[in-house]
Amino acid sequence: MSRNAPGGLVYHVLNRANGRLRLFKNKDDFLAFEQVLLEAHQRVPIRILDWCVMPNGWHLVLWPRKNGQLTQFVRWLTLTHAQRWKSAHAAAGQGHLYRGRFKSFPIQQDEHLLTVLRYVQGNPVHEGLVRRAERWRWGSCHVRQNRSHDLYPLLARWPVHRPSGWLELVNSPLGETDEKMVQTALQRNRPVGIDSWVKRIAGELGLQQSLHPRGRPVGWRKYPNPKEKTE
Repeated sequence: MSRNAPGGLVYHVLNRANGRLRLFKNKDDFLAFEQVLLEAHQRVPIRILDWCVMPNGWHLVLWPRKNGQLTQFVRWLTLTHAQRWKSAHAAAGQGHLYRGRFKSFPIQQDEHLLTVLRYVQGNPVHEGLVRRAERWRWGSCHVRQNRSHDLYPLLARWPVHRPSGWLELVNSPLGETDEKMVQTALQRNRPVGIDSWVKRIAGELGLQQSLHPRGRPVGWRKYPNPKEKTE
């Protein structure tokens, strides 16, 4: 079944390797994914705002023009990359490469989008892979600083203004509130924005469950407590 991802909204999209597999072990692995990303964009020319490929997975920030475009793009990207990765690593028939279907959440096109873009671009720094995000060869932060890069034409203009001193923001840790907001969205597929926007979008996309913590409701009990008196 196609994911409900209407065009016009911006989405953070994520997928990770199954188990503890290191998906990108060397330069060739990263280059192979970049080739698939390029081909996916040729097939489905979705607006790509940013991306970051990490050793165990990848993040994309996408802005589809029409309904169904996001699912079409990410599905082809994921399946094609998995097939080629297994062929290159002689791993055919060894189970799923990815944990499952990609995860995604919509983002309000204001300062909340800037926060998510900071998170995506700054991931290699926060994970201790590089000291500066623009030095991470496998992310769009690097590509934006090197306009001669083959993948630079894939990058679309943002629907929000990039503030001055952007690289310093990217290379600085997110504040506690912003970090919690992003992590909650990643865990629950919860929309990111102001409360009224989040509630409206969650209702329109059928994401109401993402607004509540996972687990059993407060006061839930599978079996009655034998110590309680009954009338």
